[in-house]
Amino acid sequence: MKELNDSKWYDVEFVPKDYVFSKEYGPRNLDSPVCDSIPVIDLSKANGHITPGEAIMSASQDFGFFQVINHGIPEKKVGDAMSVLKEFFDMPSKEKQTKGWIYTNSTDYAKDGVHLWRENLKHPCHPVEDCIRLWPENPTRYQEVISAYLVEIQKLSLRILGMICEGLGLKDGYFEDMSEVQLLSSNIYPPCPDPNLTLGILPHQDPSLITLLYQGDSTGLQVMKDGEWVNVGAIPNAFVVNIGNQLEIISNGRLKSIKHRVVNSTRETRLSIATFVNPSPDCIIEPAKVLVNEMEPSRYTPKQYKEYVQYNNAFGNHTVAIQNALRSEN
Repeated sequence: MKELNDSKWYDVEFVPKDYVFSKEYGPRNLDSPVCDSIPVIDLSKANGHITPGEAIMSASQDFGFFQVINHGIPEKKVGDAMSVLKEFFDMPSKEKQTKGWIYTNSTDYAKDGVHLWRENLKHPCHPVEDCIRLWPENPTRYQEVISAYLVEIQKLSLRILGMICEGLGLKDGYFEDMSEVQLLSSNIYPPCPDPNLTLGILPHQDPSLITLLYQGDSTGLQVMKDGEWVNVGAIPNAFVVNIGNQLEIISNGRLKSIKHRVVNSTRETRLSIATFVNPSPDCIIEPAKVLVNEMEPSRYTPKQYKEYVQYNNAFGNHTVAIQNALRSEN
């Protein structure tokens, strides 16, 4: 379905059949209770005798997901980023087509010819000074706002990875040379006439070290826990952090990369910003040597990150385009 004049593809009374996913994806459970067992970690202080680093390690081992508050990123920078991305998605589709970044709307096929109920923007982020020329030029403040946001994300990601490094018993700075905020992916999920039929994002695991997600005050993110989909609550000014496949490999399986998805809502529009902290393309990903011994042999075969991405088609239909963009900037 294409836009006609000022109409939008999602301004419909019923869900078109090419947006309807089969029952194999299970109930959407959007109105089920929020899972309150996914940890919320205050980075500014200890919780009793448990330090933030210890809490992060426990959450990474048990859930693969946690939220952080009092993280040090100014609310204004987060608000500006959300605002400029909303402006981008509000522009007509014809103004959002260009080279260097990837914009997809409802014409993007997800699986078996079925569309996702969302619009998406992706672009490379590292190094910012080189990648910025590949970003949208409109809205005019986009590049300035997003580059300032990414500076803060880089600092927070290194802080979290530093705590994980210590918790795993790795040498200080283990992740500093290999971790890059390589990719930004922003999604907007419009209201849907029947969310029980659609999906915003298919169930997946992230091909990152860690992913930092800002979702504002909107729900819709679900994680697989004990064989069931549970909702992740929306906490003001919090970042959702999840363990990616690469960190699970480096930890030799101690930390868990968990399946997650996004479901739609009949009432609210969900806007989110995901930033993927990845290894550099040529980096060899394997279990850290200090975590491998006779009692705990290596569970994974060493592989270059770019080979892993290609072999697993980690970014779906856009894997090749994203790899090419990242390769050109490294």
